[in-house]
Amino acid sequence: MARDYNQEYEYWLASGALSGAERAELEGIRGDDAQIKDRFFAPLAFGTAGLRGVMGAGLNRMNVHVVRHTTQAMANLVAGEGAEACERGVAVCHDSRNLSREFAVETARVLAANGIKVRLFEGLRPTPELSFAIRHYGCTAGINITASHNPKEYNGYKVYWSDGAQMPPRHADIVCAERDRTDMFAGPKLCDFDSAAADGLIVTMGKETDDAYLDAVMTQSVSAGSIGDVAAQFRLVYTPFHGAGHILVPEALARLGIKNVLCVAEQMTMDGDFPTVKSPNPEDKAGFALAIALAKENGADLIIGTDPDCDRAGIILRDRGSEYITLSGNQVGVLLLDYLIRARREAGTLPEKPAALKTVVTTEMARAVARAQGVDMFDTFTGFKFLAEKIYEFERTGSHKYIFAYEESYGYLAGDHCRDKDAVVASMLIAEMACWYAAQNMTLYDAMEALYEKYGFYGETTLNLVMPGLSGMEKMAALMKKLRENPPESVGGAKVRAVRDYLPGVRTDRSTGTREDMELRGSDVIYLELDDGTSFIVRPSGTEPKVKVYILAKGATRAKRDEKLRAYAAFADTLSA
Repeated sequence: MARDYNQEYEYWLASGALSGAERAELEGIRGDDAQIKDRFFAPLAFGTAGLRGVMGAGLNRMNVHVVRHTTQAMANLVAGEGAEACERGVAVCHDSRNLSREFAVETARVLAANGIKVRLFEGLRPTPELSFAIRHYGCTAGINITASHNPKEYNGYKVYWSDGAQMPPRHADIVCAERDRTDMFAGPKLCDFDSAAADGLIVTMGKETDDAYLDAVMTQSVSAGSIGDVAAQFRLVYTPFHGAGHILVPEALARLGIKNVLCVAEQMTMDGDFPTVKSPNPEDKAGFALAIALAKENGADLIIGTDPDCDRAGIILRDRGSEYITLSGNQVGVLLLDYLIRARREAGTLPEKPAALKTVVTTEMARAVARAQGVDMFDTFTGFKFLAEKIYEFERTGSHKYIFAYEESYGYLAGDHCRDKDAVVASMLIAEMACWYAAQNMTLYDAMEALYEKYGFYGETTLNLVMPGLSGMEKMAALMKKLRENPPESVGGAKVRAVRDYLPGVRTDRSTGTREDMELRGSDVIYLELDDGTSFIVRPSGTEPKVKVYILAKGATRAKRDEKLRAYAAFADTLSA
């Protein structure tokens, strides 16, 4: 019989597995029903992206017991694939967060105790390098201890399968089932780390893997040979936000030929408290304050920042008035897409059936850029695992060859070396693109303005309706149910022309009532097509307690576009009321 949250709380306290600090933490909430319920009402949800949550003691927290328990379920999955799968093993990685190394070591101990070979990185490494290592060494699976760009209180457990992409649903379901039948404390097997390493069950990965990964990254350079003089003079500021990009991003830029890479010294230190930023998110301009100061001191035109696990890259650049401004993930993606098409065509490396990929919440400007240059654009659901599935489909069918994939949340990928967003390859390509334009006496700001003049004034904004705790989950579900069953007639004064419900995969024309099936289905997304061409999209986050609202607009002028964005953002605020 399942335990309720109070019984689960007492079960944890009765366990001899808790440390003194953990026991004191739990005793400190005795009598606080809200806290006990929040920590013990259910385990952290496990999905194709793994786990993510606040660190602390409890069933609904990230801690060593949850990590061991989940890893035992992963071990059962791998062992179920047979002896060869166990020998191919699991690659394990971690970022700079507090307890990340400890969680990675405990992950390795459980896997090795189950007879599964482990390839553990010697220290923190970028998430895309884990994806690369899985493919490079032919591993069965991969596990990364990271919470990406979340605040310092969080950690996570990200899971990958043998193709280097995030775990497919059928395997995630097996892990969930194995967790349910495994006791939290008695279930996980453990072995001595040093003994397992001596027996060859735990193997350390280091510089040899870094070099192989960087070699693969550099194959994606398109025009490095033609920008030598510019690259030698170009000044670029880089910050890893106290994270895993601190070595490999500067090395990739050096290999590209960028001689003047200025790193933000205060943020090159590995610190899970992220002391110089409120949140280590390259989407947040406030985190770039130190980088902007360094750029101003040295006359740098471009700043690149990567998040703690180095899978997302954001940029700050100087506009025509010498102010440092942020480009959105949508804008950077459009710039990179246009650059890759044009530069590869110039270099004669554009494939016969080129394709680009984006998610349904990513700017439609990318489609306009691709189509104008003879490149097919495909949409997927939000999340790089879906982009990876489409890349694999192209490989299997031979219908297209992808040249670039991206999502609006600062995630980009080019190349076949990994199957997740890669801020190392993105940083290299952004720097190369900036030099390519500099050789034409243009900045990236100039390039973006030229694209607006050519394709129209597209604009996007993303709003987060935060709904924490158990009540928040209920509110999120209620909001999506309301939008699904009673979608609004209008949004911000614009009539809703059609409703796309991506759960059943049906598009309904509001004027005729006609319903048509869509290729994409199975995701909790409501997509409202407005009669002025704007898209208003709502979906619950898969990793955080919030509902995300995406507004994709286009105006005849910059002012008209911004007017639309303001009106629809005001409507979005009413959804959480």
